[in-house]
Amino acid sequence: MLKSLRYPAVPLITHDPYFSVWSFSDKLTGTWPTHWTGAPSSLSGFIRVDGQAYRFCGDLRSVPEMEQLSVEVFPTRTVYTFSASGTKLTLTFLTPALPHNLDILSRPVTYVVFDVEPIDGKEHKVELYFDVDATICVDTGLQKVVWGRFKHSELDLMSVSHEEQRPLNRVGDNLRIDWGNAFMAIPSTYQAQTAIELNTITRERFTQSGTLPACDNLSMPRRANDKWLCMAAVFDCGTITSRTSRHLMLAYNDIWSVEYLNRRLPAYWKRDGMEFGQMLEAANREYNVLKKQCEKYDAMLLETCTQAGGEKYAAVCALAFRQAISAHKLVADIDGTPLFFSKENFSNGCICTVDVTYPSAPLFLLTQPELVKGMMIPIMDYAMTRRWKFPFAPHDLGTYPLANGQLYGGGEHDETDQMPVEECGNMLLLAGALFTLNHEKAFVKKYWTLLTTWANYLKGKGYDPERQLCTDDFAGHLAHNTNLSLKAILALGAYAQMAEALGDKNAAEYMELAQNHAQSWIKDADDGAYFRLAFDRPESWSQKYNLIWDRLLGLNLFPSSIAEKEMAHYRRIQNRYGLPLDNRESYTKLDWITWSAALTGKRDDFEALVNPVFDWLNDSPSRIPMSDWYDTITGKQVNYYSSEGKQIGFQARSVVGGVFIKLLEDRKVIEKWSPAALLKK
Repeated sequence: MLKSLRYPAVPLITHDPYFSVWSFSDKLTGTWPTHWTGAPSSLSGFIRVDGQAYRFCGDLRSVPEMEQLSVEVFPTRTVYTFSASGTKLTLTFLTPALPHNLDILSRPVTYVVFDVEPIDGKEHKVELYFDVDATICVDTGLQKVVWGRFKHSELDLMSVSHEEQRPLNRVGDNLRIDWGNAFMAIPSTYQAQTAIELNTITRERFTQSGTLPACDNLSMPRRANDKWLCMAAVFDCGTITSRTSRHLMLAYNDIWSVEYLNRRLPAYWKRDGMEFGQMLEAANREYNVLKKQCEKYDAMLLETCTQAGGEKYAAVCALAFRQAISAHKLVADIDGTPLFFSKENFSNGCICTVDVTYPSAPLFLLTQPELVKGMMIPIMDYAMTRRWKFPFAPHDLGTYPLANGQLYGGGEHDETDQMPVEECGNMLLLAGALFTLNHEKAFVKKYWTLLTTWANYLKGKGYDPERQLCTDDFAGHLAHNTNLSLKAILALGAYAQMAEALGDKNAAEYMELAQNHAQSWIKDADDGAYFRLAFDRPESWSQKYNLIWDRLLGLNLFPSSIAEKEMAHYRRIQNRYGLPLDNRESYTKLDWITWSAALTGKRDDFEALVNPVFDWLNDSPSRIPMSDWYDTITGKQVNYYSSEGKQIGFQARSVVGGVFIKLLEDRKVIEKWSPAALLKK
């Protein structure tokens, strides 16, 4: 029986780069929940059992804590259990992140569910309290907020917002949203007490009497952290003799979500003119149905992951699922097309980065190909404008949330610090994956001229790359990169594969080129017991994670002995917490470890490389949302200095979607998880 994973951080509210709240401790009472960046975004919860108050969420030391019995992260839910005074509380943060249903996935609503029951055979009088503070709607607590209520027949609605509403007014990495409205919504049938007041007042009133102030605080505007304003709710459950359930909804209306090529775009759920109140009504009515759907989805996905890679692998996937999704924003273009914009969390804040899309794609190739297309379309449409003058693919579209053109490296102006081989290879391989695994022929045909341009670039520049960056840009520039060469060779093979299926006359030429390059690579990269980091560097090695596409796409450009030799080397030299990225440093990338682990297709090899990742998550002293860049000896997140001079490291990034690559081995599994198959059930 697998022991419970000690999560480095626990997802609570996970929707997009702004509406994202986590617990950074073992116990939900150990620290205050925060935004994924660590900035305040506090939640707190209390229970009164027969008049005695206990806390189950938040670090208010003046109130005794319930005993936390367990915490478990599922793909769409986080479930805590607590006990005190003969009662058990099950607290669930339910985010219906169901990729096969984009309307539901896009809703910015998390259900907070309270299930309380006696466990000593006695009756108990129970009241529940929950609050969220006003920092959830501002970048810093120094900003001023205003608040109010909305009249609604089905819901008790409270809202807080920044005093100054300027949607999409700023860009950057270590920033929170300061426009739109945060909501707490409680079904009217519960007849809950609610208040918008200083949390010192609401918490003290509840712990002493089980009630809230009769009136809201009217002294506005005020700084969000000025004695900490909050929205609070109290449920009087009465005397309970069996399991009793209550729930509320935490939601966010961001008005405008992303600006793309100078047009402001709303969240996807708004595309047909739905108002925020209507969306909340639907979310309230569908709660019971969605709860059951999420429980079923979680069980199915974890069973699939366990069958593919074991229980430890399934636990890693469960933690990665919502993190990967919530590092994106799903919006609707002016014609309703879904566009899925990533943010490089604590990396550089870029939006729609191609070499972030590439590693994150396995989750979405499995669960919703429309989201892969939604990441690719903005890049491809931009590359076809007159602004993009280069024969290779762009790197990004700007800094989140403004996707108005590439900023990285030389931007639109020159080739300085561009990643030409990297991004061309990424886009061609993603197109090949959509074509081969998801049967997206029409999509590929639409962009065939552009894909051909990028294939032509790799034809001349891909095999022996000049000195340039790759997706692992933190490792610096490198010439003759053998793993980058692999990407180019396989991308040419994928292009040839698509070309043949489309009847393109150049298919045979490109396949022959890819085959010849593969044979040359085997000789030029060989260093005896493994293959080199760079063609001109003997006694060097690196993970050849890009090789995975040879098997997944059925290209068969390389004999299986190549992966076997690499795997034998990996298993010999990996450290306590996993396989280093290459011979230069002891750090690694989480996404690439899982890709390398899947190279041979053998279960034993896969578990040998992935099980140390589970151990790292369990032991890492870096208490943050899952990092994808860490040291394989110490288990610590690798830090660097940001442009603001702050020491930070990769965390809460979308690339962890790459851990699902193991599930792309089996075409029957892909079909089982297709949106069409799931929507039939």
